[in-house]
Amino acid sequence: MSRWIRCITLPALAMACSMALAQAPKGGDASKAAAAAGSTEAQVAARFAERSGMKPDQVFRGPAGLYEVLVRGELYYVDPAVTVVIMGRMFDSRTREDLTQKRLDTALRIDFKSLPFNQAIKTVRGNGSRTMVTFEDPNCPYCKRLWQNMQQLNNVTIYSFLYPILSPDSQEKSRAIWCAKDRATAWDDYMVHGKAPAAAAPDCKTPLEQNLALGREFGINGTPTIVFADGSRGAGAMSVEAIEQKLAATAKK
Repeated sequence: MSRWIRCITLPALAMACSMALAQAPKGGDASKAAAAAGSTEAQVAARFAERSGMKPDQVFRGPAGLYEVLVRGELYYVDPAVTVVIMGRMFDSRTREDLTQKRLDTALRIDFKSLPFNQAIKTVRGNGSRTMVTFEDPNCPYCKRLWQNMQQLNNVTIYSFLYPILSPDSQEKSRAIWCAKDRATAWDDYMVHGKAPAAAAPDCKTPLEQNLALGREFGINGTPTIVFADGSRGAGAMSVEAIEQKLAATAKK
């Protein structure tokens, strides 16, 4: 990569950028690329892959003559020749709108109805009329805080995809929870009370590898990640109030 820039200020836009990122694992599905062969977007994608070692998932025309390159859930800004790569958040200085988040919300929107719900732990509260999904690691403290916050939710169905990415024993704990006689109770007991289930039987089959592949496909790099019925995402230990607002907004669409 020719140059990695920390921050830049443009007349109409302000960008707060982080330090140059080390090379990430190669990933992405070429079928998802928005750029047609021979287009400027395709040329930008090819140059970015050649110079960074990272394969873009999608490339978009961005503000201020830049292009937006999406790689496994991260957005980079580049010039057409890919001589400069900028990592960080871009804001409209007039409206203060987070343009980076706006693009990510669109590019990473998930087809909610197509999710493999049979690979998730199903928890129903009240009449279960509202639906949401989480990707969580049993070793994740923010996941535990989120789950404890969600104890206050009513009339909701929560599909929890076990996503063991944080610690060496995340797989073992996830297997034990999935293979429990009542996995929803085992999940709740562990996340709220710290009560670990018995070890999984050696012949118990789990969807953990499929969940990991699914998360990589969606560019999910951290837990907890929340997906609402309209395909939009949330992250971290969202408050009950914030979740309720999202559920209400989703119901109106």
